Order: sequence, then structure tokens, then C-alpha cells
Amino acid sequence: MLSSQAIVVVAAENLAALSGRIKDFFDRSYYPLLNKTQGLPFASIICAGSDGDNAQAQLDRIALGLRWRRVAEPVRLMMQAQTEQAILAPKTLSEQQRALCQELGELLAEGLAMQIF
Repeated sequence: MLSSQAIVVVAAENLAALSGRIKDFFDRSYYPLLNKTQGLPFASIICAGSDGDNAQAQLDRIALGLRWRRVAEPVRLMMQAQTEQAILAPKTLSEQQRALCQELGELLAEGLAMQIF
């Protein structure tokens, strides 16, 4: 991450918070990254059952502390998983959801190529 030109944080929301693995990553790397990645252009994709608000807010607080610079609106992928069965079932993104993710990647790549970020 220290040599990245930009980053897209892709995370699942689990129990109204960032999922365990991404949270663990930030728990272990926040202080080593602090003051070393200031101004890093970033974007985010949150996959959630119904809204993703809390996970997005948690990520935004982390990014603010690291002084990252958001360069695209957050992408939220709603899986509409509200029952235990739906929550535990494997998830598949729709073509529209995949297109949103691809557009975000293209936007970052183009912005970096044009030296906008």
C-alpha cells in the first residue's frame, strides 16, 4: 500500500460494521500507514445486506484519519439479504453491479493516467 498510487477499498458490511478481515487489516496497519499515505486517492465499494451506511461511515473515519483523498462517490452493492438463509447464501453480483465496479476502476485508472489525482 505504501507504493500505491491510489486504492479502492472493497469491503462487506457485517452486523452494521466493516467485515472482520478488512477491519483487522486496518487495525494492524493504521499506525504504520499514518503520515505515510497522506493524500492517497481512494474510492470504496461496500457490499451490504440493506444499506451499508455504518460500514461506509466507519471507512470514511479511517480514511479521514489517514488523510486519504476521496476521488469518487462510494459504490454500494445491496444484496437484499435480510433472512438468515439469505445472509448465509453465496452472493452473486448482477451485471449492473459489476458495471458499477468496472466504471469505478476505469475512473481511477483514467484519473491516474491523466495525473488528475
